[in-house]
Amino acid sequence: MAYDIERYLNIRGAGGPSLGPNGELAFTLDTTGTTQVWRVDEPEAWPDQLTFHDERVTWASFSPTRAELVYGMDEGGDEFTQLYRLSADGSEDVPLTDFPEAKHNWGGWSHDGDRFAYAANRRDQSQFDVYVQGRDETGEDADLVLEGDDMDWPSPAGWSPSDDRLLVADTHSNFDEDLYVLDLESGELTHATPFEADTRFSSVAWAPDGDGVYVSTDHEADTRYLGLLDPETGDIERVADGDGWSIEAVSTDHETGRLAYVRNRDGYSELTVAAADGTSLDEYPEPDLPDGVVMGLSWGPDGDELAVAVSGATENQNLHVFDVESGSSERWTRASTAGIPKSTFRDPELVHYESFDGLEIPAFLTLPEGDGPHPVVVDFHGGPEAQRRPFFTSLRQYFVNNGYAVFEPNVRGSSGYGKEYMNLDNVRNRMDSVADGKAGVEWLADRDDVDEDRVVAYGGSYGGFMVLASLTEYPDLWAAGVDIVGIANFVTFLENTGDWRREHREAEYGSLDEDREFLESISPTSNADQIRSPLLVLHGANDPRVPVGEAERIVEQASEHVPVEKLVFEDEGHGFSKRENQITAYSTVVEFLDEHV
Repeated sequence: MAYDIERYLNIRGAGGPSLGPNGELAFTLDTTGTTQVWRVDEPEAWPDQLTFHDERVTWASFSPTRAELVYGMDEGGDEFTQLYRLSADGSEDVPLTDFPEAKHNWGGWSHDGDRFAYAANRRDQSQFDVYVQGRDETGEDADLVLEGDDMDWPSPAGWSPSDDRLLVADTHSNFDEDLYVLDLESGELTHATPFEADTRFSSVAWAPDGDGVYVSTDHEADTRYLGLLDPETGDIERVADGDGWSIEAVSTDHETGRLAYVRNRDGYSELTVAAADGTSLDEYPEPDLPDGVVMGLSWGPDGDELAVAVSGATENQNLHVFDVESGSSERWTRASTAGIPKSTFRDPELVHYESFDGLEIPAFLTLPEGDGPHPVVVDFHGGPEAQRRPFFTSLRQYFVNNGYAVFEPNVRGSSGYGKEYMNLDNVRNRMDSVADGKAGVEWLADRDDVDEDRVVAYGGSYGGFMVLASLTEYPDLWAAGVDIVGIANFVTFLENTGDWRREHREAEYGSLDEDREFLESISPTSNADQIRSPLLVLHGANDPRVPVGEAERIVEQASEHVPVEKLVFEDEGHGFSKRENQITAYSTVVEFLDEHV
């Protein structure tokens, strides 16, 4: 049986787990049409809704000592997240910050639950500072503990076990970061990673003794490993290798000395839980979790339980709790599949194909029932330092259930395959990633189960650029294109993106001062006359990352040559968070493809 797009968009997903001091589990869930905070007290019990806003809640974090949470919420997708304190029963909901033109990036609770840290760009939108605020204080009373004038993008990354120091991460680009230790009493800032080479720290966690920091890093390596950093000397000792793959997340419990880390093996997550003593790990039995991707971790109050969010290709996201002592795992949430039988969901096949220069490109191919030949949606991920992985997406399952194949390539520049692979598309090599997409379509065309005359370019954000560039560079390959919040011109994008993002993105795409002519030459708006396929463009009016002007420019230029439809949502930002808007947006996608493909 075929189900309509609205039914698929009503499939729910529970995420953002946070275990409270009494063993309760808070999480985010989009049942009401916007993501809100919910709570459940035992496995698969009926959950209680705690927040009731029209706007999305982006995350929530339980206090370690009190029955209360702090959560973040923006307005209309503008990403100017403000902080709120919420009682665990939802009866008290108190604004903690009121700076509507500033972002607030959460940095965690102190262990006594009396304070929390965050970064905010209140003084200057282009610059973040680090603040510490008491749980019962307002943002005006927060202590400015670190001015970030000499940093690129500082953010607190964890309180030391004694609550006297903050770990601060400074992000220079998507491939280069530094770590610092801030002494909260003296204000002294120690540079813990004085490395000359670009180094990433995708996840960090204080060691329970407070002397070291566990890091997921690619320092002097191609893929990320688990290391123990001495913040005084900058030395890193290896604790666990990824066996050729990257370790992407680490979390510690300071009371018990337990540690959890996640390995990304060709897109699939492997979770390891261990008792940690310096570089020595004593592993517990492997948690029994669904195959797929670990989307979040949270230790319980006594360190005996670990909450895990898991999403699989045929399993919508839910939360599981792993009991460390017994080795058992229980599912705590049962998010609805909107009445669609899980038996109808299709698993992707992990495939590889050769690009123009012999580079092997990994991809996921999901086929519908029947021999075909099937029309195919080539879905480009955003980022570009992101990775398409075997997590659940309702849109993939809709397309497959309605006769489309879905092809999801991880073109060069994607993360998850090492530093060298991720940097292959930087600046002047940008169009090589677009050529990888072309090679993928040619690989598909050699298959009997794919209709090479009905291939759709589809993608959002950087994936939207990939769509537009694919249509301009290789116009004869595509039956249609769908661009969602995509970059149409790198020059205007960099000129108009959020002040706090510009330098960060220039490190990846190229500098306005040094690379303007090149960036203009590869921009889809400079080559829109080459487009031969019908184009659908969707955007949010409040998008702070890729301003809506990008949509307006490509629509104006491409409409002179091909049929173009545009849909802009006045109350959305970089994507569509409200279910009513999602239904409108993706129903429009379906109608567009029905007409042209």
